[in-house]
Amino acid sequence: MLIPLQPPAQSADPSRFALFDLGFRPFYLLAGAYAALALPLWALQYAGWLPGANILWHAHEMIFGYAFAVIAGFLFTAVRAWTGRATPTGTTLAAIVALWLLARVLAVVSLPLAAWTGALFAIAVAWGIGRPLVAAGNLRNAFFVLLVLGLGAAGVIVQTYPQLGLALGLDGVLFVMTVLAGRVVPAFTNNALPGAGARRNAWLEIGALGSILLLIAADALQRTELAAGFALLAAALHAARLALWAPLKTWRRPILWILHLSYAWIVVHLALRGLTGFGVLPYALGAHALTVGAIGGMTLGMMTRTARGHTARPLEAGRAEIAAYVLVQLAAVSRVLVPLAVPAAQLASTLAAALLWFGAFAVFTAAYYPILARPRLDGQPG
Repeated sequence: MLIPLQPPAQSADPSRFALFDLGFRPFYLLAGAYAALALPLWALQYAGWLPGANILWHAHEMIFGYAFAVIAGFLFTAVRAWTGRATPTGTTLAAIVALWLLARVLAVVSLPLAAWTGALFAIAVAWGIGRPLVAAGNLRNAFFVLLVLGLGAAGVIVQTYPQLGLALGLDGVLFVMTVLAGRVVPAFTNNALPGAGARRNAWLEIGALGSILLLIAADALQRTELAAGFALLAAALHAARLALWAPLKTWRRPILWILHLSYAWIVVHLALRGLTGFGVLPYALGAHALTVGAIGGMTLGMMTRTARGHTARPLEAGRAEIAAYVLVQLAAVSRVLVPLAVPAAQLASTLAAALLWFGAFAVFTAAYYPILARPRLDGQPG
């Protein structure tokens, strides 16, 4: 999705509360705030400093709470750009946001109730993007409706088959990221760096995305060694895919390198996931390469870029953005690479990662509240 930029101009009413003008606004803000609060709370419980540690709650909320909110906000915004038709705004958008918030509150007392509420949220998001896609005849992107519904179903499956549901939830988020990254990262790179030469190869695209679908199928069948083999194949294909996007040319542009570096964590995740399936490494390392490094970094990169683009701001990262990018990448290093090298440091590195993650999303939330809650600079709707 290419974001059309218009010359900035003063909004007619810059003080107007605009949080529900378009889907990215409330979901990005709430996702950032929730990420900043939920993970440190879990870390304190994990360390035994607070009661109530619940690994299932932690995993459920990071996938179906945080990541799903970002996906919903992005899709509500992107589908409007893809189709030229309206997605939920105003009161309708606020009602869908309320469903997400209700699920987060219920998760504190009952994960099953939260999961079923999350399924209703998934249905609402699918409706919100499905109507304009169907009306515009945009069948190319209709599969996102199924992916959203699949995430809602995976949240329900978690309640009966936790390992299966969480695996499918993570795989679903992984597939969404790989699809969207392939569409936007090379385009963003070439637009910002003329002559960068970022490109895609059709056969490699089919192989890279197909390998993730094979991984999902193996996970659904609970074939651990088969999934491990597909993960190692996917790691090689996605490394080749990333190499074509000219990642080394982006180091001077933080708003670009955060996307490339976060995608590299997908390769790390797939490689570690493969080794885990063959009993070489613990599962948590590969899982957190995906959740902290890839999902944390990619969502921050996409939230900052799309929020700036859709509010008519320059597509440049300032101090706040750079701080958030660096902190989330350091969190991934602390949570994955440090315990990989020094297993005895797992507790300390996990707590350090939680602190760094908190810093990244606290900075994002504080810096982007005025951007997300106020109208576009050019006075246009959205």
